[in-house]
Amino acid sequence: MFTRKTIRFLKDLQANNNRDWFQENKQRYEDEVRTPALAFVEAMEPALHKVSPYINASSKKVGGSLMRVYRDTRFSKDKTPYKTNIGIHFRHARARDVHAPGYYVHIEPGDIFFGAGIWQPDSPTLLAVRTLIDEHPKEWKTVKQKVCTRGGLELQGSSLKRAPKGFDPEHSLIDDLKRKDFIAITNLPQNAIIDKDFTKTVAKLVKTSAPLMKFICDANDLMF
Repeated sequence: MFTRKTIRFLKDLQANNNRDWFQENKQRYEDEVRTPALAFVEAMEPALHKVSPYINASSKKVGGSLMRVYRDTRFSKDKTPYKTNIGIHFRHARARDVHAPGYYVHIEPGDIFFGAGIWQPDSPTLLAVRTLIDEHPKEWKTVKQKVCTRGGLELQGSSLKRAPKGFDPEHSLIDDLKRKDFIAITNLPQNAIIDKDFTKTVAKLVKTSAPLMKFICDANDLMF
């Protein structure tokens, strides 16, 4: 699947992030990035469905688990046209976009990581997770113990400065209730993607982080 050529292409794209260069190197993108990425998506499907039949692994070239290489520059000062990373998002079957529960693999020169959970959810979804934490603190602590303490992942993302409306500022789990994202992340070595066991490594992380995914899904009445 992935090779050293994958990282080499991404580095070259960082140095030549313009349409002319990309068009001249389009076949490299297909051979060194998109084709191995889609093969990885296909290889992950059995492991994902072993954990949950509701997590999609779609190897479609457009609209599947592999995120677009083209940047949306409409509201950004940075007008470079292409993403210089590979983003792969295994979404929940009920999801429509990246802001839904799922697993994520990020591949970028110097920054390779795995993530699980939900990023920038809408207000009702976020409230549902906070409410479940508030009402079932022991269950949430068990999730953190399994995923973070034992599993080695770290809860990251942005947080409120003050307690969210309707929650006690003195709550024993106030730091978690302040969270605006519920994502568990672990960094991977730079050469992880060229390891023959990369798929197994990610599959193990999927299993390890499953308690967090289930908690988020339970909070929002989603099957897992």
